[in-house]
Order: sequence, then C-alpha cells, then structure tokens
Amino acid sequence: MGMFIHPSIALGGAEARALVLFRAAPGGLRTTEALRRGVHPRTLYALRDRGLIEPLARGLYRLADLPPLGEPDLVAVARKVPRGVVCLVSALAHHELTTQIPHAVHVALERESERPRLEYPLVEVYWYSAAAFRAGIEEVELDRVPVRIYDAEKTVADCFKYRGRIGNDVALEALRLWAARRGRSVDRLLAYARVDRVERIIRPYLEVLA
Repeated sequence: MGMFIHPSIALGGAEARALVLFRAAPGGLRTTEALRRGVHPRTLYALRDRGLIEPLARGLYRLADLPPLGEPDLVAVARKVPRGVVCLVSALAHHELTTQIPHAVHVALERESERPRLEYPLVEVYWYSAAAFRAGIEEVELDRVPVRIYDAEKTVADCFKYRGRIGNDVALEALRLWAARRGRSVDRLLAYARVDRVERIIRPYLEVLA
C-alpha cells in the first residue's frame, strides 16, 4: 500500500527517495543510518518539519502514517541500543511473568560498554559480566523489528541476582508464575542460576514449588 500524501504536499526527488527508505524500516531509522544511505540532513529535517516523519526517540525517526507500534519503547531501545539486551522486569513483562508495570526499559549491557544516551524512553541499565551477559539471549520480532531479550529462565535467574534492586517479591512472583507454566525447563533455570551465582538461593524455592 502506498503512502498517502496530502495533495498540498509536493515532494522533491530526494524527499521521495528518503520516504522509500523509511517505508522499508517500520521500526524507524536512526539519523546516522539515514545519512549513510544518502539522505541529506536538509531532506531529513524537511520531512520532519512537514510532519511526514516523526521522532520515536532522539535521533530516531519513523514514517508518521504507519500504524502505531505495539511495543514502542522496546523497539526504540532495540534501535538505539543495538548491543543491549532487554532484561529483568521489562523481560518479565514480555514473558508475562509479572504483574509489575515497568517504569523504564530495563537493559543489560556487558561491563565496559558505553552507557547509552537516551532522553526517551527512560532506560535503566544493568551491567553484566561477560558470561552472564551472553547466556540466554533470544531474538524476537516486535513490530517487524528484531529485539534482543533474555529467555524466560534466564530472566527469572537474573531477577534473583538483582533482587536487591528490583525487589525480592518481584523475583518470587516471577518464579511462581514460571513454575506454573508448561514447557518450563528446571535444568535450564538452574544452569542460568549457576552462571548468576544464585543457585543456592533459588533451589529451596524450587523444592517448595515442585
């Protein structure tokens, strides 16, 4: 389906070509990506000022006429922090393992990584060791955008590791909801718990729930 353009809006060739690029990127294009693909800054800002593209976050634009994103915050973070992994309460919400509503997107980064600079959406960064960071990453597609997120078992283990920051009640609720789910893997959970060094903490709760 072609993009609707109001009759009063006359597009030049550069603007039309830029809109084709944005049409192919439903999760948005970063300014640096658009420039690398040949979009002149003047063209980019003209499209923004005419309301044809809209900001998802600072330096991230998307066609204004596309349907609303189902997960705008996760998509924006995936595009702006490509080396990050959605974790903890944000990952619990994705896996439906919490009744909490995240006030910020929880993102894991490997230690020594550069801290992301985002004004919006709000991001809460958690620094992981190399082994803990690389374990349990899966890639899901949200709004046609690949998003890196920890799987359910890794997320539960991480919640016990960071229970001092997110709350012990959040970790216990996640474990209870996970334990009631079909297809869960106790072996995988314990493997991640060993990586996170919380196996001795999780095991007693697992024995009660078994």
